[in-house]
This record gives sequence, structure tokens and C-alpha cells, in this order.
Amino acid sequence: MCGRYASARSRIELLEEFSVERDRVDEPLNPDFNVAPTKPVYAVMTRTPRAQRSSSPQHAQLESVPRHNGSVPVRELRVVRWGLVPSWAKDVAIGSRMINARAETVNEKPAFRNAFARRRCLMPADGYYEWQRPPAGTKAPKQPYFICRPDHGVLAFAGIYELWRDRSMPDDDPAAWLWTAAVITTTAPDELGEIHDRMPMVIDRASWGDWLDPANTDAADVRALLAPAATHGLISYPVSLAVNAVRNNGPELVKEAEPVSPGSGGWSDA
Repeated sequence: MCGRYASARSRIELLEEFSVERDRVDEPLNPDFNVAPTKPVYAVMTRTPRAQRSSSPQHAQLESVPRHNGSVPVRELRVVRWGLVPSWAKDVAIGSRMINARAETVNEKPAFRNAFARRRCLMPADGYYEWQRPPAGTKAPKQPYFICRPDHGVLAFAGIYELWRDRSMPDDDPAAWLWTAAVITTTAPDELGEIHDRMPMVIDRASWGDWLDPANTDAADVRALLAPAATHGLISYPVSLAVNAVRNNGPELVKEAEPVSPGSGGWSDA
């Protein structure tokens, strides 16, 4: 699974890195080295102009799209909440339990299949954390590891996003719409599987456009983009137990640290 990650790049960096054509960020996020479920995060997505969308309530978003764009999809940067809330959900609290979607079943599960078909996104990250269980018979806490690219470049997690409508608010109130997202996960390769058997699915740069294309609704074609090959080539190293507490944040969390000694105390996995 993916339960924590780091996303410290600035809005400006992401606009350039992902060739974003339309900035939809009202208030830039601060660097976050301990992203946890329900936190606001950046997401890159491709959206078609409002005039070309369905007139259904779910798609009637309050957006001022420049008319000259016509029907050409536009790549956007937005802030969403981590933890997908299906459009049919009665309570947004369900999102805290839907931070991940398994690649093997994402196109089948009722909560995810519509988003997988039409609302895919990329969730920028510097890396993610996983916890390794201590050797059998020892009382050491789980050891956190940070997993990232060797050059510490940006990772593009495969994500899906959804829009949830608060029916208690007026139609013309932008706050009536909640944007949420989930990270798609896959089986971890051997070198990372020793830490945890699941990991975020990483979309290769060459496939970003195809993944984000809202016109690409063929399930087989989209699933083909979830190639395990893009999950290889990552490195891992132990980091401080401080990452266990969500209140801790800062670049020190992603620095390599001495691993926990068997029999030592410490925080439990949060």
C-alpha cells in the first residue's frame, strides 16, 4: 500500500515539470515531507472545456475556461484531498479508507471504476514511505524506509480522482464540490517487496499524456499503461522513526538514518 509520501516541490516546479497549461491552484501548498491521508495534495489532470462536458450535475463544474481552447483538453494542476470519495457517497468520511486502489481491480470496484475510465490523474511525489516488520522474535518497532528515484527526481504516481457534490450547498457555490483522489498500487518488485509487498504505481514520463487523456476510455488500453516496468529502478534506505508521527514534518524525515536495533523501543507504525 501507500500510506505516506513526500511532496515537497513547489507549485512553480510542478507547472514546469508536468508541462501544465492551466494553473488551477488558488493557494500553493507548503512542502510536505509527511503526506498522510485526508491531507491536501497536488494532482495533475487533463480536463476538457466546460462547454464540451456533459450537462449532468457531476460535470457541471464552476470553471471559467477560455473560449479559444475549443474542445482541446487542457492539462491542469489542482489541489485535491487524498482519499477518494465516490460521487454516490453519503459521507465524505469514507475517503479516509480509500487512499489506495489496487491496479488489479481498479477497473472493477464500484468506488473506482468510473474514475479509472474517465478521471485519471498524476500525483507528484518525491518518494514514499513503507515500514518493514522486525525480525521474528524481536520487539523492535517497524523500520520506516524512504523509497525514491536514485537521482531524487519527481515520481508521478498513477492516480484517479472524483468529484463529490455537497447537496446542502447552492449550485453556484464552488465549495459545494469536493475534489478527492486515490493512489493506484501494484505488487512491489523483489528488492522493494522485502520491505512491503505493495507500492504505488509509477507512470513513466512517456506515458503521461496517454494516462491523462480523458478520451482514452478503453479499459484494456488504459490498463496497459499500468506497466510494472515503471516501478523498477527505485532505491530505498532507512529513515528516522520520527516519520511515524504525522505531526512531524521537514526535510530531515527523508534523510538516511541508522536502522532500528533489535530489542530497542520506539513509536509504532502510525
